[in-house]
Amino acid sequence: MTEASGANFSPVNDWQRDETRAVLGQHYANGALTSDQYSDRMGTAATAGSVVELRELFSDLPHPYPVSLGGQPAPGPTRPLSGPYGPPPNYGPPHQYGPPPGYGQAPPGYPQPAPGAPFGIDPRSGIPFSDKQKLTAGLLGIFLGHFGVGRFYLGHTGIGIAQLLTCGGCGIWALVDGIMMLTGSVNDAEGRPLRD
Repeated sequence: MTEASGANFSPVNDWQRDETRAVLGQHYANGALTSDQYSDRMGTAATAGSVVELRELFSDLPHPYPVSLGGQPAPGPTRPLSGPYGPPPNYGPPHQYGPPPGYGQAPPGYPQPAPGAPFGIDPRSGIPFSDKQKLTAGLLGIFLGHFGVGRFYLGHTGIGIAQLLTCGGCGIWALVDGIMMLTGSVNDAEGRPLRD
């Protein structure tokens, strides 16, 4: 077995300990160890503090050795990954990486979004839709309109501060404002209509 320089006295981790136990079990099953030798070596593997102590357990044993301790994998035929009947049909590496052609584009027959209007264009006015939603603005206006949150959401900071100072017009202004936002009667700070 080969010695790895610099890793001889490194502490043992659980993976190395488990692999050592498994390989010792293979040697015991193959008759390379007696039951007493196997018990002693399993006890040493459980209490070993360094990689050197684990490697010493295999000094008089034939191949295989634990790979985590610097040993080589056991020679021999490798087990096929796809089972006894061969690989599934049309199996193989992908021809190209990345999204399939046409991914992220609107299907044929649907309008493509305009370059400056990622959320579409209002058919009545021809103005691009806002990135703000009617439902969100309306609910914020109704439930938190006393603090002007609906107007702050839309970017109308002046009206939001006025609602904050008047407690949403004693609640009536906030309620009416929230309903107007839900119906789409209010635009955002840039004058764009709210999207659905």
